[in-house]
Amino acid sequence: MGRPGHDFPGLGVGLVILRDDRILLYKRVNPPEAGYWNIVGGKVDHMEPAEEAARREAEEETGLKIGRIERIAVTEQIIAADRQHWMSILYLARDVEGEPQLTEPDKLSDFGWFALTDLPTPLSAFTKAAIAALPIAERG
Repeated sequence: MGRPGHDFPGLGVGLVILRDDRILLYKRVNPPEAGYWNIVGGKVDHMEPAEEAARREAEEETGLKIGRIERIAVTEQIIAADRQHWMSILYLARDVEGEPQLTEPDKLSDFGWFALTDLPTPLSAFTKAAIAALPIAERG
């Protein structure tokens, strides 16, 4: 059957989490783009609505309780260096409860809240696309 993103384009979701004009980013451990700062997200499971996948992945990766989210874009990432190809639906969350944690240290090594005008490097291609898709009012 093959692996999504490797043997055929995978379907993923990403969630931009904003609080007090800051974005929550995590540093990836594994490909694609290991060592890059990234928004939270992951793959959509078979028969799982994409919005539910975005909320599930974000809650698993951060420990936060995610409230209302809104779809902001669809992006395609072809990451030649890692031989991966993903189509991703991007969402935005401003309604979150709790404090983020490092709940999956095998996947993510660090995290932080960053001003959109002072982002860490390197940023993943996926994160760059998500930030570009934010409503202008959110970008400052």
